[in-house]
Amino acid sequence: MKIEKINISDIVGERLDKYLSSYLGVSRNQIQQLIKDGNVKIDGQIILKTGYKLKNSILEISYPSKSNSSSAKQIDFDIPILYEDDYLLVLNKPPNLVIHPAPSVKGITLVDWLKDRGFSLSTLNGEERHGIVHRLDKGTTGVILVAKDNKTHSMLSQQLANRTMGRYYLAIINLPLKNDTTIVNSPIGRNPKNRLKMGIVENGREAKTMFKKIATSENSRYELIGAKLFTGRTHQIRVHLSTLNRYILGDELYGPKSSKDKSSNILLHAHTIYFQHPITKQTVFIDGKIDKGMIDYINKYFLLELKNEKIENFHTIFNNYNN
Repeated sequence: MKIEKINISDIVGERLDKYLSSYLGVSRNQIQQLIKDGNVKIDGQIILKTGYKLKNSILEISYPSKSNSSSAKQIDFDIPILYEDDYLLVLNKPPNLVIHPAPSVKGITLVDWLKDRGFSLSTLNGEERHGIVHRLDKGTTGVILVAKDNKTHSMLSQQLANRTMGRYYLAIINLPLKNDTTIVNSPIGRNPKNRLKMGIVENGREAKTMFKKIATSENSRYELIGAKLFTGRTHQIRVHLSTLNRYILGDELYGPKSSKDKSSNILLHAHTIYFQHPITKQTVFIDGKIDKGMIDYINKYFLLELKNEKIENFHTIFNNYNN
């Protein structure tokens, strides 16, 4: 471990993270994580407060060795950042990426990537779920919200609980829906016959989803639909579609075992998230570009023009239905 000492004689009142970011020439996110990990001392005392106001003192910085960090996992991919400020960031998750580490997970996770890139992250949900406000399944692509500090995380989690935060999904299903708008309000719990699946169970947790038609394929076989989540249960969209005798293309868990409707990954995309910014109090809508696998399917089967690989004003197709 490399240790560097800095004698500060003329820096008074400046934030610790801002000074070190400028001094070392790296992002403030990286510096904030370095501080939170206990690698910065002032006059021999570990400082964990990133906004600590400097005065005449001796700074001591410990640089962790690469072998003890997530960079040792050779994370050689990137994730698009859709929005970032000092409090939160929104990413556009690629397919086949698990959100956080678990005993059953052997590969690199989104949390590993966040730590490797040096982002300052909340610790509200524990070591393995740094920054994670809500989940996306491994195969699902699209927008995911990450908190950088515990206060922001707590405020965003409250919005998720009281439903002032909303999420809109895009999916391609095997058959057109019968109605333009379909609402499924059925409780979800663990499937008693298959522990890998969720299902509609009598004593399950409340779950509500709205489905909207967007476009039917040229051969009238498939349909591109929107889904609005009013709750956030595991596999909610997939389970509620199964009550309508529909499934998402590429869904090997809830779809039939043998199917002509093949896709390399599930064609489910978290297209839009909206929330009230915890600091500015402004309502923020953020869209994520649709993954190439879904774009290819849309271009092949649907007469639909997309701008910037998104559907403009996607949330408006739900007619501001928020109950």
